[in-house]
Amino acid sequence: MDADLAIVGAGVAGTALARAARELSVALVADEAAAPPPPAHGFDSRVYAITPGNAGFLAALGAWPERRAPVQAMRVFGDDGRSLLAFDAYRAGVAELAWIVEDGALQRALRASLQHAEQVRILAPERLERLEVTPEAAQLQMRGGRTLDARLVVGADGAHSMVREHAGIAATDAAYPQRAVVANFACERAHRDVAYQWFQGGPVLALLPLPGDHVSMVWSTGEEDAARLLELEPQALADAVAAASGHALGALRVVTPARAFPLRRLAARRMVAPRVALAGDAAHVIHPLAGQGANLGLQDARELAAVLAAREPRRDPGDLRLLRRYERARAGEIGAMDATVHGLYRLFQAQTRSLALLRNAGLNLTDRVPVIKNLLIRQAMA
Repeated sequence: MDADLAIVGAGVAGTALARAARELSVALVADEAAAPPPPAHGFDSRVYAITPGNAGFLAALGAWPERRAPVQAMRVFGDDGRSLLAFDAYRAGVAELAWIVEDGALQRALRASLQHAEQVRILAPERLERLEVTPEAAQLQMRGGRTLDARLVVGADGAHSMVREHAGIAATDAAYPQRAVVANFACERAHRDVAYQWFQGGPVLALLPLPGDHVSMVWSTGEEDAARLLELEPQALADAVAAASGHALGALRVVTPARAFPLRRLAARRMVAPRVALAGDAAHVIHPLAGQGANLGLQDARELAAVLAAREPRRDPGDLRLLRRYERARAGEIGAMDATVHGLYRLFQAQTRSLALLRNAGLNLTDRVPVIKNLLIRQAMA
């Protein structure tokens, strides 16, 4: 047997799992030989809001990036210009609500942490061509001709997962009629570690704190509007974002050119099959309005590593009954997060006056009930 565990996909979830599975021999199949280099413009376009629970997990792995920004408060604005839901770490009795971490910085930290994991072998650059599962093992055949036998294969290879396809796991997959436009800005006023979000009757604009007087923008908007934003000159884009945010941070200046990503909703019907498990985007993709996509993937890695570490002596890591423990542990949280985020998306897309009144009244009501606010904070910190 070449490895106890073969992980296809060396993104955040896959690499975190490789580092966390300390009791197993691991083969990490990666498209690229190395993590992405530092960005030419100073910051990565793509960032994650990492929960404190996942921050602790990454720190324990030795993969917590040095460059990060805490979120001490959050301000969520409704689309009527008056409704507000405010979260505050101090009042909730926690150190911070989240940490903003750049995608490339996190990937580089995770890859660097593997230097201390002697049980991990990186196969790169490699791509999966075919997967065959027998009662005794799973065999992976790469496009270059290499083969690999493993007791368990984890598909952490994204929304278009080859592992999921070859394992015969069906998925519901639908595109949102939106794209996420991302860019980074220098801001005139200090953000004071506050994250902002504006619901705009369909589009959602978020400004997230970065180190120094910088913010990262995620503007989820319709296809035509996204194309228009991408065509703007840098200062025109900065002015448009400043105006849309009510000049909350004063004048803005672009420091990272705008990019756009298509948005989709994906849910695998199962997370496990004989000798196969899914993690991260291979299992679930949600709308970014709650900033929880990467967190769900890291929580997958945490749970699967814990299940494998706690298995009975001599228990095969690819045993389907063992893998179902992982599936059961993750199903409730993933389902609840997907339903909540999709429900919010639909609620704020609706154009009827009654639903507009309802959603904005809901923000104000939640803001006035500390018990509900603190419950939401606690649930979002795992």
